Amino acid sequence: MRSSSLLSRLVLLFFLVGFAASAAAAAMVQKREMRRPGFIYTRIRGRCTPQFWSSRREAWPRMVPQTSSVSKVFGSRALERYKMDLTLLEATERNDDGNNVFSSLLKQSSAALLNSYSRENFPYSAWEVKTLLIQGLVSEEAASLQAQRFSLANEACT
Repeated sequence: MRSSSLLSRLVLLFFLVGFAASAAAAAMVQKREMRRPGFIYTRIRGRCTPQFWSSRREAWPRMVPQTSSVSKVFGSRALERYKMDLTLLEATERNDDGNNVFSSLLKQSSAALLNSYSRENFPYSAWEVKTLLIQGLVSEEAASLQAQRFSLANEACT
């Protein structure tokens, strides 16, 4: 009789210790899970897109601060097409690129420039991005084609 009582208490003790250990492990997993965003909608699609760079989730390369003006970064030809005080951050945040191919070119070029400085395997160097933007300003067709090429490179980048 005494041994069965002792045995039942021992089984209960093992059960409680096992339960406490599993609860602690579940709490650790839940704590780790809370750091991830889960299924929350965000406008960030990739690590190299204009949306990503405009979200400021990663530090911008020192060569091109967020407050750099488009005209200083891309040159005087860009100044003719875009307003003088437009910054690179504002260029990546633009939402008017649906109907305006030159706006789309600037948005994708800005992201491509940032990627050229910060992503080791990005297919364009900084001077290529700057040169291709200037060449794209020649016509709407050239701007559309170059914006599409930069968009594909930005989307494929990791």
